[in-house]
Amino acid sequence: MFLTEDSKDNIEMSQVRYYTEEGFVKLRDELHQLKTVERPSISRQIAEARDKGDLSENAEYDAAKEAQGLLEMKIAKLEEVISNARIIDESQLTSDKVLILSKVKLMNIGMKKEFLYTLVAENEANLREGKISVDSPIGKGLLGKKVGDIAEIQVPNGIMKFEVLEISR
Repeated sequence: MFLTEDSKDNIEMSQVRYYTEEGFVKLRDELHQLKTVERPSISRQIAEARDKGDLSENAEYDAAKEAQGLLEMKIAKLEEVISNARIIDESQLTSDKVLILSKVKLMNIGMKKEFLYTLVAENEANLREGKISVDSPIGKGLLGKKVGDIAEIQVPNGIMKFEVLEISR
């Protein structure tokens, strides 16, 4: 499903997460890895431990069963995330205001220093790459701003002021 400005979902918004095509593919690849590599590996470990005899005093068996339980929980959680994921249709996004996937050139007014950030979904954030989450304080403070706007953002150290210098895709 692709997100457009007209799309309305009946799913509770706290469950819905928006992803780029690249981020969604990473999620699917991780799920595939868990199901096709990790799950069979743990099944083999359980079988090997079972072959060693008395299960009541078999620490290897207990550890493998615990690992299996954790893996199955991780798979279930990832399946839920994927079922509630929405892929962002970048062709529907404009550059006149800050939105998810916007590249934003900012001036930190207090430091007189420029920054370039791309606003992304929470799971795709990576500060080293200049990708900040739309759910972060700075991300939330920038959403909806236009070139020339001043964003006053509450951070743990107080209020930071950023001027939006440029918005691009």
